[in-house]
Amino acid sequence: MCQLIDDESGKTLASASTQEKAFQAEVAYGGNCEAAKKIGTILAKRALAAGIERCRFDRGQFRFHGRVAEVANAAREGGLQF
Repeated sequence: MCQLIDDESGKTLASASTQEKAFQAEVAYGGNCEAAKKIGTILAKRALAAGIERCRFDRGQFRFHGRVAEVANAAREGGLQF
């Protein structure tokens, strides 16, 4: 799951998850890099629809490689600016 959260209010502004029924209909397995690309693309579309163009990418304790990097790169290609 990826979320865009307003830190000041603690409110989720946009999100995308592999658990959504529409996503599961398109992608057979949600734990690989291909699914991560799709999540990044979906998140970027939803963010732009909500009027969000710029954000910060917080990867938590996860290293910036593999699925984490794929989500970030797909979101950038979708129009989000980090």
